[in-house]
Amino acid sequence: MEAKIYDQKGADVGVISLPEKVFGVRWRADLVHQVVESMRSNSRAGTADTKGRGEVRGGGKKPWKQKGTGRARHGSSRSPIWVGGGVTHGPLAEKNYKRKISKKMRAQALFSVLSKKFKDDEIVFVDSFAMSKMKTKDAVEVMKNLSKATGFKPLADSKKPRVLTALFTKNENTLKSFRNLPQIEIVFLKNLNPLDVLNHKYLLIENGAESVKFLESRI
Repeated sequence: MEAKIYDQKGADVGVISLPEKVFGVRWRADLVHQVVESMRSNSRAGTADTKGRGEVRGGGKKPWKQKGTGRARHGSSRSPIWVGGGVTHGPLAEKNYKRKISKKMRAQALFSVLSKKFKDDEIVFVDSFAMSKMKTKDAVEVMKNLSKATGFKPLADSKKPRVLTALFTKNENTLKSFRNLPQIEIVFLKNLNPLDVLNHKYLLIENGAESVKFLESRI
């Protein structure tokens, strides 16, 4: 398995060999679904909280006597059927939404997603995104060049974050140059996960050779 490597000008500067265990595995919808849903659950704040009838204020006195009024009998205004009463079976902040995801499951789910992206021709390898200075104009030019070279229009023109860019190393000039582009979301390769990859149409990977070695080390 091989893939082209592009530079910032959109020129083809080489070919990279891709391991079958990372970019050639079969699509495992069940595993990917389990890992992605677990990640989404782990990201929940879990701060939603409601009060039951024993926690709301007031209602200590019986609203009216049991018989003789012609109205339905009630024992407390804190009842869930009263306005301002407690909530029945409402969310509680004490609930734990955390789900355990093993390293092996996370890695295999990522490889499955990467393989599907590669099969669908939605991964682009770039030799480097390092910028000599902080200029959004230069970042726009880079994306236009890559768009022309690959034929993927959203790389250069999209108002929604449809391109995930995985940087191999941190570069302040790169981060500040690309952060104003609406179509791009930047992550670091070491933090690459199935949820982020699936939430974007295209994936750009910096420093293909070293990035592939890092991904292969997670097997």
